[in-house]
Amino acid sequence: MTDSNARPTCQGLSHDEAEARLAADGPNELSGAKKRSIIAVAAGVLREPMLLFLLAAGAIYLVLGELHDALILMVFAGLTIVIAVVQEARTEKAIDALRDLSMPQATVIRDGRRQSIRSRDVVRGDLLVLSEGGRVAADGWIVEADTLQADEAILTGESVAVSKAALTGEEPSEVPVPGGDGIPYAYSGTLVVRGAGLMRVHATGPRTRIGAIGQSLTTLGDETPRLTLQTRKLVRWFAAGGIGVSVLAILLYGFLRGGWVDALLSGIALAMSLLPEELPVVLTLFMTMGALRMSRSRVLARKGTAIETLGAATVLCTDKTGTLTQNRMEVEELRLPDGAAFRPDEDGVTFPEPFRGLARAGILACPEEPFDPMEKAFHQLDSAFPEVDLKDRQDSGWTLHHHYPLAPELLAMSHVWTSEEQDGKFIAAKGAPEAIAELCGLAGEDLRAVEASVADMAGRGLRVLGVAEACWEEGALPDSQRQFDFSFAGLVGLADPLRESVPDAVRTLQSAGIRVVMITGDYPATAGAIADKAGITKGGILAGEDIAALDDEELAERIGSIAVFARVMPEQKLRIVRALKAAGEVVAMTGDGVNDAPSLKAAHIGVAMGQRGTDVAREASSLVLLDDDFKSIPVAVRLGRRIYDNIRKATEFIFAVHLPIGGLALTPLLTGWPIILGPVHIALLEMIIDPVCSLSFEAEPEEVDIMQRRPRDPDSPLVTRALLRWSVMQGCLALVFLVTLAAWANFSGMAHEQFRATCFAGLICAVLTLVFINRSFRTAGGDHRAGHNVTFVVILGVTGLIYASLFLIQPVADLFHFAVLDPRSVAAVAVMVAVLATVLVLAKRRFGRRIVR
Repeated sequence: MTDSNARPTCQGLSHDEAEARLAADGPNELSGAKKRSIIAVAAGVLREPMLLFLLAAGAIYLVLGELHDALILMVFAGLTIVIAVVQEARTEKAIDALRDLSMPQATVIRDGRRQSIRSRDVVRGDLLVLSEGGRVAADGWIVEADTLQADEAILTGESVAVSKAALTGEEPSEVPVPGGDGIPYAYSGTLVVRGAGLMRVHATGPRTRIGAIGQSLTTLGDETPRLTLQTRKLVRWFAAGGIGVSVLAILLYGFLRGGWVDALLSGIALAMSLLPEELPVVLTLFMTMGALRMSRSRVLARKGTAIETLGAATVLCTDKTGTLTQNRMEVEELRLPDGAAFRPDEDGVTFPEPFRGLARAGILACPEEPFDPMEKAFHQLDSAFPEVDLKDRQDSGWTLHHHYPLAPELLAMSHVWTSEEQDGKFIAAKGAPEAIAELCGLAGEDLRAVEASVADMAGRGLRVLGVAEACWEEGALPDSQRQFDFSFAGLVGLADPLRESVPDAVRTLQSAGIRVVMITGDYPATAGAIADKAGITKGGILAGEDIAALDDEELAERIGSIAVFARVMPEQKLRIVRALKAAGEVVAMTGDGVNDAPSLKAAHIGVAMGQRGTDVAREASSLVLLDDDFKSIPVAVRLGRRIYDNIRKATEFIFAVHLPIGGLALTPLLTGWPIILGPVHIALLEMIIDPVCSLSFEAEPEEVDIMQRRPRDPDSPLVTRALLRWSVMQGCLALVFLVTLAAWANFSGMAHEQFRATCFAGLICAVLTLVFINRSFRTAGGDHRAGHNVTFVVILGVTGLIYASLFLIQPVADLFHFAVLDPRSVAAVAVMVAVLATVLVLAKRRFGRRIVR
């Protein structure tokens, strides 16, 4: 659409020129990360070694004619792939919903007229119109500026807006870097907070500064999760052991009994019983369910394994603006010329009379509907103290008559107000303290007092502005605000306030042994003040210029003693993260701006802000805080540790339960008893009972001391020797009792079907006993955990139904070559389970805590 108002001095590009450049340079948009197709997701899952074993076993059963068993294995493998695809689709859909920073429309001048076009159609050479509240659609040189200011926090990390000046002369060959006042260049994605201007587009799309940072991410590889590496190592060991035992069993059966086909079937069944194919299911399921649980806490897991890795984090690197702070300005202190100070948040609900004139003058020096965060903060004073009526002049009919803008030679601005009912004009000014002092003609002791107050306030991290007021009775206004007879009203200290939840969140993280480090582009004094308020006090402050003077080795030596990194450039953030990783730390990094993206991707866990964060930052991260709340990070850490604990509990159970299963499959080959477990029984155990039982561990409540522990050693294996010993002890005890039950059943003269049913019933009860024993690291009870596990109760009910149908309903029993259990078998199984449970509980009280923890 077009506007009829032409700009005769600025014709801009013609329509044909714009079309040609769009075709040559491409659209003005950042290339997002490529989405993985369903086939790619499925292929990624299929690369997991344990799932390959699952499919291979199913194929072998299919070749051998065991269609039923083969179908069970194949269906379960398919379900695993479906879970991964559904989770990927859900996560990417949520990420797409977060894309709220791209500006759909931009105003340009073409053919001498203002036109509203899609921002993706902006091209190099376009004249782009800049106005308050709008985002800059591309990079370019400012050719006109009327009190133009921009918020460049997404590039610099600093919340204070910078002023823009019009370019004089030819365009320089070098593009300036963001930050600092008076730069005649604007950057894509930044926000215009004051004034208006005109910009000649110099770069679009990936050639902008925001695009260049996004492109740099392609050089950074993704971290392979430690848990994945550990699981692959386990798989290799178990694969080798399972194949070896299977071959041995085939040879024993073949030579001792002579039936080589039956020997092959028994060997395959034994291999299946020893291979813990539940592990990939457990890992996929736990991570998927963990992502769902985390989403309820407003945290989106783009990579499920990052949840577990976050639970192992030893260092959390966080930026300041918008993460620890609220990314807005707030008046924190008013100080009068005599040094008296009033802090609105600390000094009660009454606004003292002496400070009201200072506040009123400050508000009058701001636009009536400001975009600048600092000017909004002045207006919020009136909202916070409505009974004082700090806008009394505006309410009584005074109107803004004239505006004196900021200028490079005088960093102050003045507003002239008039009233129809009163003669004269009232002038309110605000600006840099030294500029206001100059306007007021301060000198000697008065000037030194102001300078001391400014130094004190700045030392506490405040952004300090001076305020002055004057009256004009002489008719026509002067050309310069310097000609007013200003009186000094006082100083106003502003700050980006700390989020209320941050101190508690930092304490929680520190109690969990996680060192919190602030990395910011702000000045050391400001960063230090915010760090003190947040509780980040264990360490020194290192500035960006000091980092630049250190080589990588020197930085690595000092990095352990630093709590705050200030005046840091984006490439230095990356150096800091890499130095921490080189020191053996598991690094989590939070951020929201484009300047954070490289370090987000380089960290073990990148945590981006969802509402305020840039697309580039979100694409580089593995976790996204949907509500931008720092307190969600301890929640994620807690959940990550819980997931890891529960994976270990499930692993304990899986390793323990495979010993009695494998033992019952092998014992008949050595003793000559009837075969207890055939392929269909192994499939029933592996594909139904064991995975269902493993589900109970995912829902297991956290241990009460979970956030008082030190982070685990990042190089510690998932299955330690102590855990393996405890699992083997449990499994061997269960096997001893089951073999004893089988021996009694065999010598009792039972028929084969009754013998098999008795042994299988005992095995199911032993499985449930092992689930109960492994629900915690301490005892079999639940008093040390926070909450209850309803899932375990449900699983008991489901397993009871399976038990009843298998052993009490004849047609179902016939399907699995069982007989209905008689009373003596039921009694024998009950006795065995009672004794086994008692022995395991006593063993855990004696050895469990020391062995597992």
